[in-house]
Amino acid sequence: MTFELQHTDSQTSARAGKITTAHGEILTPIFMPVGTVGSVKGVSVRDLKEEVRAQIILGNTYHLYLRPGTDVLQQAGGLHRFNSWDGPILTDSGGFQVFSLTGIRKLTEEGCTFRSHIDGSKHTFTPERVMDIERSIGADIMMALDECPPGTSDYAYAKKSLGLTHRWLDRCIARFRQTQPLYGYEQSLFPIVQGCTYRDLRSESAEFVAEKQADGNAIGGLAVGEPAEVMYEMIELVNGILPTDRPRYLMGVGTPANILEAISLGVDMFDCVMPTRNGRNAMLFTRQGIMNMRNKKWETDFSPIDPLGTATVDTQYSRAYLHHLFKSQELLALEIASIHNLSFYLWLVGEARAHILNGDFRVWKEETLKAVNERL
Repeated sequence: MTFELQHTDSQTSARAGKITTAHGEILTPIFMPVGTVGSVKGVSVRDLKEEVRAQIILGNTYHLYLRPGTDVLQQAGGLHRFNSWDGPILTDSGGFQVFSLTGIRKLTEEGCTFRSHIDGSKHTFTPERVMDIERSIGADIMMALDECPPGTSDYAYAKKSLGLTHRWLDRCIARFRQTQPLYGYEQSLFPIVQGCTYRDLRSESAEFVAEKQADGNAIGGLAVGEPAEVMYEMIELVNGILPTDRPRYLMGVGTPANILEAISLGVDMFDCVMPTRNGRNAMLFTRQGIMNMRNKKWETDFSPIDPLGTATVDTQYSRAYLHHLFKSQELLALEIASIHNLSFYLWLVGEARAHILNGDFRVWKEETLKAVNERL
């Protein structure tokens, strides 16, 4: 994997770049649709390419390990062949999912033992095991195993957790270097900066991660309940330490406003379930603001869902029709809303990139922030 930093905005820290992987190029800043179990919920590969215009998607190590399992994925030739997506794929380490299993997991220096949410069977994730699983999945970008401490962690726990995350990172890197890709193309490993909302811990982690000279770096453990201003403070702090010649990935964030602010602070890559999850709950993000399609006000609005939208569904169907589909609990409503929201997110980062290159990102961002936060 290579990264070319093409331009940095003169008034902010916003960047435009190009990541090149074995499965294609990614123009940054970029949003990555989340395909937890190997599919983006309610959206086909054809629509991801043609309507959403996705450049890279995510898979989740925890879920893919449990189902369909690494044996099936290896027999298929990796996730790319299994799900027919021929573009770049990133896999998270499964750490966030494992540590969310409160009461059914046990954490030790060696790793984390947990019980499957599917059948209660017992499993263990060690840094080495996670690297092997991600090799089997075959993602272009693999994430290191880290502990995801609660956002409310006190300083003592956050410091102890960070030490564990750093020791696990060293083990991940060692295993990554000891093993080879399984499907004939190179994979990259991204470390994850942790440290909760403690400035000294975040700085320590960013410095530790930067020393590894990985192909790219991630920022984890944010957008977990802390105020947005604190999240932005942590992002600015960390990006002031991470190398400028490697892509920076902010994990699990977030709203359109979060993404615009983080871009201005120097983040290149994003993922979040929000566009599809909110879409399935009738919330649409548009250039004019946010629409709840269950509201009665749309019942006789026969104008297009979003006349300025980039997806075919935006002009093919009316707001009244989508309102009717949601009220009738038709599955088509979930598909239309998911495609729309994902295409909006890809439009948003694409426009951000264009304005970074044009030199007017800051003005555009401020105008866009006002619009996308409106409730229609």
